[in-house]
Amino acid sequence: MTGFWTVVLPVKPFAVAKSRLCPWAGSRREELARSFFLDTLSAVLRADGISRVIVVTSDREAVSAAVSMGALAVDDHPRTGLNTAVLKGASYARGLEPESPVAVVAADLPALKSAELSQVLVLARCHSRAVLADHTGRGTTVLTAARAQLLHPAFEGSSRHSHRLTGAHEITSPNFPSVRLDVDTADDLRAAERLGLGRHTVHTLSALSLRR
Repeated sequence: MTGFWTVVLPVKPFAVAKSRLCPWAGSRREELARSFFLDTLSAVLRADGISRVIVVTSDREAVSAAVSMGALAVDDHPRTGLNTAVLKGASYARGLEPESPVAVVAADLPALKSAELSQVLVLARCHSRAVLADHTGRGTTVLTAARAQLLHPAFEGSSRHSHRLTGAHEITSPNFPSVRLDVDTADDLRAAERLGLGRHTVHTLSALSLRR
C-alpha cells in the first residue's frame, strides 16, 4: 500500500445505539453511546499515519461533533445498516483519493489507545485486506483494504468469520486490547475501565453516577 490511511467511522444514531446496555443504564445508554463515539474519534484523530477520518451517520449531533473535531461527515440517510454505511464512507473516500488505503474502525471503543491503532494499521499495510477481531472473537473492530473498492464489508453477526472467508488476513497479535474492546455490555465497560477509559466516558459515568 502507498499513502496514508483514510478511516471510516460508521456511527448509529445515539438514540438507538447500545441497546444491550439498557438493563444496566436504561435511557442513559444514549449518553454513553455519545461518549464512546467521542472518545473513539479523539483517539483515531491522534493516531499516526491517518490523513483523514470520515464519520458516516444520520445523527445530527454526531455530524456536528465530527466536524468540530476535524473529521469529515457523510450523511447516512436513509439508514439501511452498518455495511451500507461503510460502503457510503468508502465511496466518499474513493472520490477524495482513489489510491488511499481505507480502514473501518468501530465507533464504540472508549478505551482506544492511539498508539495501538497505529500499530494495527502498520501490520495491515502488508495485506490487500485485513481484519482485527473484537474481544469476543466473533465480531470485527477494524477492517482494512489497500483501496476503498476492495473493502467488501460483512459486519454484524459473526463478522470475523465472514471477513476471513472473503480473503481478509486476520491480525492475530494479542497486543491490541484497546482496539479489540468494543463495549456492548456492562461487563465490557468494566473491562474497558481497567484499560483506561477516554475522558468523555469518564465524565459521563461520573455525571450519571452509574455503578459498574
